[in-house]
Amino acid sequence: MEKSLFYYDLPENLIAQKPLPDRSSSRLLVLDRGENSKEHRRFSDITDYLKKGDCLVINDTKVIPARLIGERESGSSKIELLLLKRIDKDRWECIVYPGKKLKPGTNVSFGGGQLKGEVEKVLEDGNRVVKFEYEGVFEEILDRLGQMPLPPYITEKLEDKNRYQTVYARNEGSAAAPTAGLHFTDELLKELSDKGIIIANLTLHVGLGTFRPVKADNIFEHKMHSEYCEILEEESEKINRAKAEGGRIIAVGTTSVRTLESFNDNGKVYPVKAETDIFIYPGYEFKIVGGIITNFHLPESTLMMLISAFANRDFILEAYKEAVKEEYRFFSFGDAMMIL
Repeated sequence: MEKSLFYYDLPENLIAQKPLPDRSSSRLLVLDRGENSKEHRRFSDITDYLKKGDCLVINDTKVIPARLIGERESGSSKIELLLLKRIDKDRWECIVYPGKKLKPGTNVSFGGGQLKGEVEKVLEDGNRVVKFEYEGVFEEILDRLGQMPLPPYITEKLEDKNRYQTVYARNEGSAAAPTAGLHFTDELLKELSDKGIIIANLTLHVGLGTFRPVKADNIFEHKMHSEYCEILEEESEKINRAKAEGGRIIAVGTTSVRTLESFNDNGKVYPVKAETDIFIYPGYEFKIVGGIITNFHLPESTLMMLISAFANRDFILEAYKEAVKEEYRFFSFGDAMMIL
């Protein structure tokens, strides 16, 4: 299957650089797979499409300020690290730049020596294992020195770093936000709960897959990196009960989709603390998810392939073409799509 099948033209001016003042005022393109129809609404109208007994599944991961700017202790050249995955207490897998200068044994310093790191290993994909040394609490130091790891297509400075967090973020460890959830407010979640919509949590710490493009022309040659997931027993019970009673399982974001579809058996989600590298593309049969709330994704990305598996690829590309024509805002701080 060729990756070019998932390409669309996007004018650069439609890439959202900043979040809207009101999270829930984003536009919402609603796709009905059964009716093959499209509606243009506001995100706050989402209550019109969810029914009592439906289960909304949200990813409560919290983004850490994972981007560190420092220098080599010998040579004083600028170094950038992006923390991807915690290996143990003081070791992290990192994306580094420039990579050629960070060989095993290289020492780096951040914040005038408040945080130091030594490159221990170069991994097969070019990432580094870095061991950190510091005095105090690592998370507190990272909060002082680190920056939010915004995607490279966002070039404007983010004034309030909380806007790159969902209002329900609580489990720290993510290298990027589950951006479909950025549209929800506490008030909107309460309105949904009051209407009888069940809200269930899970965690997927977004990692390397978010930053890695599909380079192979044949998508079957693409390797997904694993990401840590967690579903608590009480949350799995909420999801399974809703499904058994006829409610739809509506996943907020592709991260929630991937977690739910990774950890189920005979149509039931089970509690888990594990990693997933699931790659969903057309031909995949969904076992849990009955609806998706998502943002607009990059051309030829694995996320375009996922939503094209959930809905007909031609229908998705037609919807994207219409969104471009209607000048929707795209990507992390952009507008949303709901597929039912």
